[in-house]
Amino acid sequence: MLDILFSHSYYYPLDKKQWNNKTPYPPLGTIYAAAFMRQEGYAVDLFDTNLRQDPYDIESRIKEQNPQFLVIYDDGFNYLTKMCLTTMREAAFEMITIGKKHNCTIIVCSSDSTDQYEQYLDAGANYIIQGEGEITLKELVETLKKNESVALINGLVYRDQNETKKNSKRPVLRNLDELPQPAWDLADIDAYKAVWKQSGKPFTLNIATTRGCPFKCNWCAKPIYGNRYNSHSPQYITKHIAYLKENYDVTNFWMCDDIFGLKPNWVQEFNTELKAANLNISYYIQSRVDLLLKEDTIDALAESGLQEVWVGAESGSQKILDAMDKDTKVEQIYEATRLLKRKKVKVAFFIQFGYLGETKEDIAKTVHMIKELLPDNLGISVSYPLPGTPFYEKVKDDLQLKANWTDSDELAMMFQGTFNSKYYKKLHRYVHKEYRKSQAKDNLKGFFKNPMSISKVKLRSMVLYFYYLPSSLLDRVLLKNMQHTNG
Repeated sequence: MLDILFSHSYYYPLDKKQWNNKTPYPPLGTIYAAAFMRQEGYAVDLFDTNLRQDPYDIESRIKEQNPQFLVIYDDGFNYLTKMCLTTMREAAFEMITIGKKHNCTIIVCSSDSTDQYEQYLDAGANYIIQGEGEITLKELVETLKKNESVALINGLVYRDQNETKKNSKRPVLRNLDELPQPAWDLADIDAYKAVWKQSGKPFTLNIATTRGCPFKCNWCAKPIYGNRYNSHSPQYITKHIAYLKENYDVTNFWMCDDIFGLKPNWVQEFNTELKAANLNISYYIQSRVDLLLKEDTIDALAESGLQEVWVGAESGSQKILDAMDKDTKVEQIYEATRLLKRKKVKVAFFIQFGYLGETKEDIAKTVHMIKELLPDNLGISVSYPLPGTPFYEKVKDDLQLKANWTDSDELAMMFQGTFNSKYYKKLHRYVHKEYRKSQAKDNLKGFFKNPMSISKVKLRSMVLYFYYLPSSLLDRVLLKNMQHTNG
């Protein structure tokens, strides 16, 4: 009999935008928990839902393995799980129902269940783990196997005689190096490689060097790892990379930390460790423009193999950045972008429209910044209120019946903003067209300077200028009309 069948509730095929990208990542948080419980002596397995589109598929695995515990443990390192998409919630409920049907004890650890624990308990879950889950899961399973009370286990929500009990919070782990390496052997890496091959991009695996984020952007939720920031050592991460290279022939990595390299000198030490281990890698990170400008951080990142950095630019308006409690300056976005490009490191912007108080002037500043700095990639969204954030508290009275997107491409305004959803969806398309037009102009300048240096991609960009030109002009007119009619 299997002790624990681990699973999670994110299905890439049910999120059309993400599935079309063909760049899925294994459930890192889930296989960390599985490795930890296996180290504690439990028989574990993984039912990975990432590449599936039907929650009913789990039933045959449960019948076959007869697990005592079904643990739906979402990957807290994947921002998609933090969005608490209703499609994935419904899939989780189906899995819970199936697990209960086969007499499993159901344990759930996820961003959504942390916020909506009553719904998950109503759906049949026996226990909800809130916050960082490994230690709580270990104590819970040990206690249940001994048939003892769970009343003193920190980080737990459950029902006792129809009354919901919420135990004290669990402190976060400080020494992350105590954790075993994730149980990569439980994931079907070849299946992931096959999907990535369709994308035309080099296969990439996800690594987390940290947990938590100390910054207080008021729209950002941190239901699992919180505001505390703890880090693996550069030695641990280098060993992890060496293992993945040796066993899966992987040299491209997505460092999925909320903020990479925040700890002083971490990046510099990481660079030294990679050189000592003779590891040549390419990697991608998320960071903040103010952190990138500290000391020789950009130099060390570029030297250690950084290919692209996603920064939370959010807005080209200082007024909006201040309203978000972002604690960064527009000038820092400009400076960091130019320094990174000088080092041949690609820069990508997260942009957020629709924040409270945003005007058409603020939008124009953001569009101008994108066109002037020309990031190498662009991710545009609208402000999305997540439970547990100050921003959510400001707009919760507007949410009414709909408080979550169905999938990550919905782009619906959930509160009363300056303009409505229709306007922001049109703005989303318009900004992308203006961005592509500006890229084409820049490539055209490069062509005249050095015709032999132009790649096929840049040549295609130049040709598409004539496609985007009339389309963006039409969108601009429509947006102006929509502004006059309040969206």
